[in-house]
Amino acid sequence: MKYKNIIENFFSLFSLQIFNYILPLITFPYLVRILGPDKFGLISFAQAFATYFILITDYGFNFSAVRDIAINRENKEKVSIIVFSVYSVKFILFFLSFIIYLIVVYNISKFYKDINIYLFSFLTVLGNVLLPVWFFQGIEKMKYITISNILIKFLFVILIFLLIKKENDYIYVPLIYSLCNILVGLIGIFFILCKFKISIILPNLNEIINQIKNGWNIFLSTIGISFYTNSNTFILGLFTDNIIVGYYSAAEKIVRAIQALVYPIAQALYPYLSKLAIDNRKNALIFLKKVGTIIIFSTFFISFFLFIFSKEIIILLLGKKYISSIIVIKILAFLPFIVSVATVFANLFLLSFGYSKQWSNIILSASILSIFGAIVFVFFLKLNMIGIAINVLITEMIILLLSYFFFRELKNANR
Repeated sequence: MKYKNIIENFFSLFSLQIFNYILPLITFPYLVRILGPDKFGLISFAQAFATYFILITDYGFNFSAVRDIAINRENKEKVSIIVFSVYSVKFILFFLSFIIYLIVVYNISKFYKDINIYLFSFLTVLGNVLLPVWFFQGIEKMKYITISNILIKFLFVILIFLLIKKENDYIYVPLIYSLCNILVGLIGIFFILCKFKISIILPNLNEIINQIKNGWNIFLSTIGISFYTNSNTFILGLFTDNIIVGYYSAAEKIVRAIQALVYPIAQALYPYLSKLAIDNRKNALIFLKKVGTIIIFSTFFISFFLFIFSKEIIILLLGKKYISSIIVIKILAFLPFIVSVATVFANLFLLSFGYSKQWSNIILSASILSIFGAIVFVFFLKLNMIGIAINVLITEMIILLLSYFFFRELKNANR
């Protein structure tokens, strides 16, 4: 079957995303009610801060390493070198990140007064360093990491219901989440070494430098992505209080969970398109047009549903204490549609066809505008979570328009 690997990977990635978001959505209504907007906002702010360091340790390998492994998957020795070169860079970045993190947390009172929350949240960075999703995505064998991730997510749900009984138990939430991430990362490494027989190879300096070079443009872009996604919650927390962050974060998590349903499609298609773009660019463009049309139309109807039933969704999932979150969902409702269209033109075209520099420029430009916009909306205009939601929508629209512009220009240039 021609698209067997793509279909298998799609269902693996789709299952992974479903369980990554649906299982937490089982605990989500429970947690927001038990913790309240204040403690939920604190945990969301700490997670937003830790996410910066996840972006640093990822270093764009979720794209650059995937592409390298996809191209060299038949050469086990080359794949082994790529795997351990990537891990070398990730652990170097992890230790540097940990030093910076400790300096910030111990020297700023806003962080130090809740130091345990921030230290427990940082452990999720280690879990992310260990987790080799990029390897399984590159060889198009996502079912192994999917199964282990699903099992760990079940463990997460069980632990939340067993250990979080009252508001004061909030301190254990980031610890449970981080330990589960570390466990699934260790299982992933076990599969790499035992199932796929990847040899442990000590990479030389040139191989490590080569991985740093390959991931540089994407690294800049992923840092940029963090600024226009993660920084909204972070900036809101810096200039307001935990309760407002709680209202905003609760609504945004619902929208992002729905938006994430398109990621498995993009992730499953990315290694296939990367290889097809090298072999036959014309066929790659035809294939991209077909799948892009399906993605765009399906996500429009999802966004429309989210907008119409935003009040009912908030009351059902969060309860009446979070009525203030309805306006945020209304503003962000069409985010899944906008982001999915941008993903077709940016990730599936620009990155798959080797235009990582153009992709990087788009993300960095939008990120700078997003940071400026967030500060203006929250600090100067005092619009708080409404301003942040508007800023998110504007930023994603800018990315969509710029991605489409580059798509048209580069597609015409290659005719």
